[in-house]
Amino acid sequence: MTTPRDQNFRMPAEWAPHSATWIAWPHNAEDWPGKFQPIPWVYVEIVRHLSCCEDIHILINDETSEKRARRMLLRAGANLARLHFHHWLTDRVWLRDSGPIFVKKMAEGSVKNPDGALAITNWRFNAWAKYPNWHRDDQIPHHVAKLYDMEEFQPEVEIDGRQHRLVLEGGSIDTNGAGVLLTTEECLLSDVQQRNPGVSREQLEQAFHDYLGIDQTIWLHRGAAGDDTHGHVDDITRFVDEDTILTCVEPSTHDENHLPLAENLDRLRSARNLAGQPFKIVELPMPAPVVFEGQRLPASYANFYIANEAVLVPTFNDTNDRHALNTIATCFPDRKVIGIHCVDFIWGLGALHCMTQQEPA
Repeated sequence: MTTPRDQNFRMPAEWAPHSATWIAWPHNAEDWPGKFQPIPWVYVEIVRHLSCCEDIHILINDETSEKRARRMLLRAGANLARLHFHHWLTDRVWLRDSGPIFVKKMAEGSVKNPDGALAITNWRFNAWAKYPNWHRDDQIPHHVAKLYDMEEFQPEVEIDGRQHRLVLEGGSIDTNGAGVLLTTEECLLSDVQQRNPGVSREQLEQAFHDYLGIDQTIWLHRGAAGDDTHGHVDDITRFVDEDTILTCVEPSTHDENHLPLAENLDRLRSARNLAGQPFKIVELPMPAPVVFEGQRLPASYANFYIANEAVLVPTFNDTNDRHALNTIATCFPDRKVIGIHCVDFIWGLGALHCMTQQEPA
């Protein structure tokens, strides 16, 4: 079977030019129990900022819901000409994990000069091996491939002589677009919320190589406290250019994030790029714990989204908000860095990166 790697496809970095962002409009009140009312307005603000610089594909349940969303977006001043609605039913809104992971064909022998062709890698989605309602979300990549008449790859590995379709969420990986990928052992190798029973570290690394064009996988240990996904890397550590990694730190020894983030920092300092050189490591603060109804929520500034001309960063009415925004701004001097209030939004156990999926230009 031909793989994307055989055809010179590679997953681009998030900062590479987009033709669009994909999101799903919020409709499942159970994702924000008792606090759903403000959530569509958070979406309106996100769409308003994104629509200034790229198209947005919005999955929405039906025409009535679309009309309601359009009225809200019009009131807020979003650029409606850049919005494209699709009446596809979804279980949840976290398209980083359930949406298509696009790969782009590179010019022969190059990682810099793509020839423009895109394909979709359609990994299986099973709601983080935790929830029963995932069947609609699992269909989203196929819907997109069909919409575009685009080549679609379904990653598989062999276990005991049988082909096993791999589960992977986009929030569990981050790439520099030049062959290096970040992930965590807690998410992909743990027996808790086990995505791919019987699949080894080596098989996962081979799948990243074959389907995403990855030559090196950097394994961090654990994710952030309160993370419902059990260790997604996009809550703690992100590439901001090919050789620079932004990673969360927690100096308070009384906080449960202190030791896991310190261990991850040690691993990153020991890591080397494909040329054998150390990465530049930039430390990002964490907000003070965000707790609602006695539950620690996965509040993190690392869950930002990189758009064409802007970076949207979650904020939490915290003294570290300004420090985090300034740190991220130094990493993206050519983009506007915009804070989005996420104290209500994070009750859904996800933030800005979790809800978005980029489509490369």
